[in-house]
Amino acid sequence: MSEKILVLGGNGLVGSALVRELRAIGIQNIDAPSHAELELLDQKAVLDYFESEKPDVVYMAAARVGGIQANNTYRADFIFENLQIQNNVFNAAFKTKVKKLLFLGSSCIYPKSCPQPIREEYLLTAPLEQTNEPYAIAKIAGLKTAESFRRQYGCHYISVMPTNLYGINDNFHAENSHVIPGLINRMHKTILEGKSEFEVWGTGTPRREFLYVDDLARACIHVMNHEGDLPDWMNVGTGEDIAIGELAQMIADIMGFKGKIVFNKNYPDGTPRKLLDVSKIKSLGWAPKVSLKEGLKKTIDFYLSTRGDNA
Repeated sequence: MSEKILVLGGNGLVGSALVRELRAIGIQNIDAPSHAELELLDQKAVLDYFESEKPDVVYMAAARVGGIQANNTYRADFIFENLQIQNNVFNAAFKTKVKKLLFLGSSCIYPKSCPQPIREEYLLTAPLEQTNEPYAIAKIAGLKTAESFRRQYGCHYISVMPTNLYGINDNFHAENSHVIPGLINRMHKTILEGKSEFEVWGTGTPRREFLYVDDLARACIHVMNHEGDLPDWMNVGTGEDIAIGELAQMIADIMGFKGKIVFNKNYPDGTPRKLLDVSKIKSLGWAPKVSLKEGLKKTIDFYLSTRGDNA
């Protein structure tokens, strides 16, 4: 009988990709409860669920997430809810003797001013970016909780820190989304309205790294199936970055926008560069498969098929 796998956050960007990839490799014994089926903020409900369903392997992809504006606006919600969700899951996993657990962190855990590319060892060496500090602290707490259970009790709890993600089932909200879905949403509106200019906030010069979410899912499964020793946490990314201005032009070309891209320098740029060192996970034999251009096409097709002219 195959192991029973529980994907928490299975309807979200990462969770749905995990379910797709697990099924693609022939695994059918998967639980991915919706929010209505399992309220992760309810400690008793989480423990009851684990006791009744008895999962062997848990992918912890559930979290309250959002872009810069959401992180900065809902600071209390982001730290409190994420800590609550994490603690409830760790508690239930430990009490029900889950064999393996993977915790999904975020590259925002690293200091604002980091040497590039960012190595795992740079964690907690300098102050965080203020706008998403509450979310980052919650994620650091989750990573350290997994590490501590592993050190004290020998639990097989591992964490991965993905770079900026995008793909199918992303959040395309105009204000609370991340960079790529936000640009796609606004570009579509610009085209619909027949405008000749598309505005990008800032100078367009900051460089960012982007990973297609299915590649992250493959990395998570690869890590969980690895037989040898693993570090407590690993970065997951492409090891390559792109200027925001170049990214906007790539999206414009794919979507057929023929107008001019302009930069509103009244908006701040943020960190000049953010690139992860991914040598540790690549040393395990994993590498991303989807190029940025291919991933953008898939994401744009998904957006247009689900939103169309109702954006």
